[in-house]
Amino acid sequence: MKIIKREYLNDIIDVMGTPDIKVITGVRRSGKSQLLNMFIDYVKANDNNSNIIYIDYNLDKFDNLKQYKELINYVSEKYDSKKNNFIMIDEVQMCNGFEKAINNFHAEEKYDIYITGSNAFLLSSDLATLFTGRTFSIEIFPFSYKEFLQYYDLKNNDEAFDRYVLEGGFAGSYLYKDLDKKYNYLSDVYKTMIDRDIVRRNKIQNIPLLDSISDFLIDNIAILTSYRNITDTLNTFKAETNDKTVASYIRYLCESFAFYKVRRYDIHKKKYLASQDKYYLSDHAIKYAIQGTKNMNYGSIYENIVAMELIRRGYEIYVGVLYEKEIDFVAMKRNEKIYIQVSDDIGSDFENDTFKREVDSLLKIKDAYPKMLIARTRHDKYLYEGVQIIDISKWLCE
Repeated sequence: MKIIKREYLNDIIDVMGTPDIKVITGVRRSGKSQLLNMFIDYVKANDNNSNIIYIDYNLDKFDNLKQYKELINYVSEKYDSKKNNFIMIDEVQMCNGFEKAINNFHAEEKYDIYITGSNAFLLSSDLATLFTGRTFSIEIFPFSYKEFLQYYDLKNNDEAFDRYVLEGGFAGSYLYKDLDKKYNYLSDVYKTMIDRDIVRRNKIQNIPLLDSISDFLIDNIAILTSYRNITDTLNTFKAETNDKTVASYIRYLCESFAFYKVRRYDIHKKKYLASQDKYYLSDHAIKYAIQGTKNMNYGSIYENIVAMELIRRGYEIYVGVLYEKEIDFVAMKRNEKIYIQVSDDIGSDFENDTFKREVDSLLKIKDAYPKMLIARTRHDKYLYEGVQIIDISKWLCE
């Protein structure tokens, strides 16, 4: 499989040598193990006095280290007091009591610690509970459009973008030439995620209900919904569930990074709103793998792509609400804020209904933060009454 250098490597290098426990998380098959291996190569090339203690729990030869005391003993035996000692553990959650071992290593203050693990076991919200030391978390995503172009050595054009829309960002699927085989791979990845990160971990009994909720969210990406709405829909089909169960199952799906939940934000009153949220897939091509490509809604797919790119770039995103108008994204990062609308085809003139509807929502926002309409324009960026109009493929390449 072709390997490309990902920007996450620089994030790890920047914290190299700090006392933090470095935690690499992300959706299954997003490249956590490859990133760790890239960092190992970097350390070997740049630190002649390094002693790398590496454990990969995917390999049978480490089966004897599945208990935390065995792991502690193994690392202690490999320690070299005359060198810079690195601990690098892949799929750490496969060791029973791994958090005790990691805390022990951190307390000894003689190791630089890096771990990867199944996302459901190493959620950033759980890290403070798991580890007594300070953690630095790096979340890995499937390939962005820029990485897709780099992998295939392509230029940004209509054909390349349309191909990314269909194939998505899971690089493991790129090994298959046939699109159906790519989707079979993605379907297997998603089903494995459901089984290992949700069903087994949370001891789910009603698997058909979980599948129904998953299918509902996939079918309704980028559409406002609520636990009550989902419950009512499922009960119509005799699912016999309730809001509490639906909420729990959706939380499990988000904890596995299958979906990302985006809350609403009242732009005028500057407050967060409850009851309705949007959900986006970690990679849009999962939708095709699970539900096929018939009746494709490019608007919602483009919105999913933009949502994940904003998260990838470090923004907190919300669905904007301004009186009766909806803004697809309010993207925030420190003192930065951007208002974004996403559309498929806005036409070629300023008078068509789609263009006016999308831009009018932005123009009603009276503050001075940037406003942007991202669409499939196939033109260079331009301004309309202060609103940036930009082609989605060009924006993804910025």
